[in-house]
Amino acid sequence: MLDLRQLRYFSAVAETEHVGRAAEQLHISQSPLSRQIAQLEKNLGLTLFERSQQRIRLTRDGAIFLSEARALLRHADRLENLGRRLGRGEEGGLCIGYVADAMHTGVLPGALRRLQEESPGIHVALYSMAAAEQFEGLRQRSLDIALVREPPDRDDPVLRAASLLEDPLLLVLPAGHPLAAQETISAKDLDGQPWIAVEEPGDPVWRDTFVASCVASGFAPDIRLDAADPLTALGLVASGLGLALVQKSMVRGATEAVAVRTLPWHEASVQLWAVWHHVDLRPVVASFRETVLSDERELGAAPPAGGLASGV
Repeated sequence: MLDLRQLRYFSAVAETEHVGRAAEQLHISQSPLSRQIAQLEKNLGLTLFERSQQRIRLTRDGAIFLSEARALLRHADRLENLGRRLGRGEEGGLCIGYVADAMHTGVLPGALRRLQEESPGIHVALYSMAAAEQFEGLRQRSLDIALVREPPDRDDPVLRAASLLEDPLLLVLPAGHPLAAQETISAKDLDGQPWIAVEEPGDPVWRDTFVASCVASGFAPDIRLDAADPLTALGLVASGLGLALVQKSMVRGATEAVAVRTLPWHEASVQLWAVWHHVDLRPVVASFRETVLSDERELGAAPPAGGLASGV
């Protein structure tokens, strides 16, 4: 049986690569920390760290184990949070999973603002997670609602989903670029131009998908840089380092250093979905879900009630 305390100790040492600094963070002395790590390795029959006089480093097996340990610890924290709320008889606690797009599109902040206005006593815990982790959290009931880019499988027996919005991708280019003088830009104009590709967290083939979508539209991007997120891409474009496709919600109020153009012939967008467990155990969950969905209907971004998906 895994000891969660030992996993937390292991995670701290792995992150700092130093037993002394990890012990300071954990507020314990080095000796018991070292003993607990050694005991974990003995119980697992696995060497987690390479040790030398200068430093301590994860082994390859240790790195794999760390990834799973972190996921387990996150789930344990959410489960503990849920248990405490249930133990206090709280109806008004919410655990919400989300991806970055839910924040910068304003969907999640808007829903939370309305929730606070209507029910100021509700405690909300937010978890930035990949879609697969959010779906598992919903199934395990450690999450109440998930905001993700893609819905679960339509025939999923447990999860339900509704489309919230489609955030169209716009062309962003340096203000001084020759194409910035054109109101209309064709695919031929973009062929061979230097590009900044925006990563999609959790999608191992995001780069191939991006290139394929460009080629399908009639141009081949010359990718010079990869940006971890849309804001980084905007900064790189403003510095004159290339062109990028960034969702509309992110280019509102963009600086004068960039020009923004729509590409009617390149129909691409970032989607956002709300996902939840098909059984509502607490009224507050259904209430918040309706807040999220109604807010988007008011913006005209969500489909009508008949647009619900995934087996509703």
